[in-house]
Amino acid sequence: MKEAAMATAAFEDATLDELRAALAPVVAANAAFDGWAPAAVTMAAEQLGIDPDVARAAMPSPLDMIDAWFAHIDRLMMERLPADVLAAMKIRQRITALVEARLAAVAPQREALRRALAILAMPQNLARATRLGWRSVDLMWRLAGDTATDYNHYTKRATLGAVYGTTVTVFLDDESEGWADTRAFLSRRIDNIMQFEKAKAQWVGRASSERRLSLSRFIGRLRYPAV
Repeated sequence: MKEAAMATAAFEDATLDELRAALAPVVAANAAFDGWAPAAVTMAAEQLGIDPDVARAAMPSPLDMIDAWFAHIDRLMMERLPADVLAAMKIRQRITALVEARLAAVAPQREALRRALAILAMPQNLARATRLGWRSVDLMWRLAGDTATDYNHYTKRATLGAVYGTTVTVFLDDESEGWADTRAFLSRRIDNIMQFEKAKAQWVGRASSERRLSLSRFIGRLRYPAV
C-alpha cells in the first residue's frame, strides 16, 4: 500500500507528456499480450500507480500508444549512443550503430512491435505511420551529423526509411545468435545507401560541372557571337 501511494504521489503533478513517457514502455509490455488496446493502458496505469482515467486520457487510441512507445525507443537509442560516442565513428558506422541500437531497444517487445506494425499498416493509419517513420529516420540522420537542407535531406531519409523498414521485417523473425542474420542484412543495405550516396554525389558533381560549362559557353557567345 505504501509503495502504491508513493507511486501515485510521484505522478500527481505530472503533465500528460510526462505520463505518456512513463506509461509507454509498460503499455508496450502489456500490448505484447493484450494488444494495443485500452486494457493495456489500464494495466500499465495500475502497475505505475496512475489514475486509469488520466492514463487513458494521455493515450486515447492505439496510435497514441504506439507513438509514445516509438518516442521512448528513440530516447533509448540516444542514451545508448551519446554524441561523444558517435563522434568517434565514421558515417557508415554511425548509421549502422543507430539502427542496431534502435533494434536492441525494441528487442524485448518484438511481439508488441509486430502488433504495432500491423496497426500502422492499415490504410486509415498510413499518414500517421509515415510521420512516425520519418521522425525516427530524421532523428537517426541528425544524430549521425547530417545537416543537409536541400533535396539530399529528403533522399537520405527516404532511403534509410526503406532500409530500416525491410531490416525490421527480417528482425521480427530472426532467431539467429545475436541477430546475426539481421546484422548481416543491415550491413548489406547500409552498403547500398553508401553506394547510392556516392553515385548521387558524382552525378550532382558532373551535372554542376556541365551547367558551369554551358554557362561559360553562353557568356562567351554573348561576348564573341558566331558569324
